[in-house]
Amino acid sequence: MIRIDGLTKRFGDRAAVDDLTFAVEPGRVTGFLGPNGAGKSTTMRMILGLDRPNAGTVTVNGHSYVGVARPMREVGALLDARALHSRRTARNHLRCLAQTNGIADKRVDEVLQLVGLESVARKRAGSFSLGMSQRLGIAVALLGDPKVLLFDEPVNGLDPEGIRWIRELMRGLAGEGRTVLVSSHLMSEMAQTADHLIVIGKGRLIADIGIGEFVRQGSNVLVRADDQDRLVPHLVEAGGSVQQGTDGSFVVTGLEPRRIGEAALAARVVLTELTPQRSLEQAYMDLTRDSVEFQASAV
Repeated sequence: MIRIDGLTKRFGDRAAVDDLTFAVEPGRVTGFLGPNGAGKSTTMRMILGLDRPNAGTVTVNGHSYVGVARPMREVGALLDARALHSRRTARNHLRCLAQTNGIADKRVDEVLQLVGLESVARKRAGSFSLGMSQRLGIAVALLGDPKVLLFDEPVNGLDPEGIRWIRELMRGLAGEGRTVLVSSHLMSEMAQTADHLIVIGKGRLIADIGIGEFVRQGSNVLVRADDQDRLVPHLVEAGGSVQQGTDGSFVVTGLEPRRIGEAALAARVVLTELTPQRSLEQAYMDLTRDSVEFQASAV
């Protein structure tokens, strides 16, 4: 578990992180979202002890991570895939890290196979593509078999097969009871990967919520039914607003899908479609609209 309490980091007169409090629970993938400049990377660096906060505390599994004797055994992190010794081979890069953390050489070969780099293990890391560097960075994060993992934009540079692989990997790690925090700007990936969301803007917490509830809040629902005339009065009575479509469907605002289903049951009407119309991307854009630091003008 990661617990953050009142975390604040200032650079001059600017608060990059401002009195931030949240917890990242084990057993699920937590998406860490926010516009550019929101403070995500600074927060992750403070979790790892790479930046010192001006105020507040960070604990990992109940204690401070700073000064841990063998840090890679406790927390694995991918922050910058290009942060490596370019003249070392992939295997030697991992071996050097393993030796400083008391990790056996056989684990190096295990993670190289896990991330699909065993065939290029003796190539210099400086010759790697961005996608290969990402895989090597993920291997570094997994090297100590840690219970806590942090990934900053892990799909950057990966091809579709690689994106699917890292998605399944993160969900598998969470399924083993590990704590997984992943920062990404790709809402389509977060929709398929994350169980829970932490959303920040301008350094402050905006939302700490399950992904399903986040998408449902304020959503419209597309409805088709065998007998619309009988169903609509029940929906209105339940507090919904109904707008007729042109293809036999109608859109309900102000009611969650469950309440619509209950109204249909009360009206004894069979529903043939019940589809929320708000995507994760739209929900995120709506929530963070006032927190975007740089906005381009429409053409």
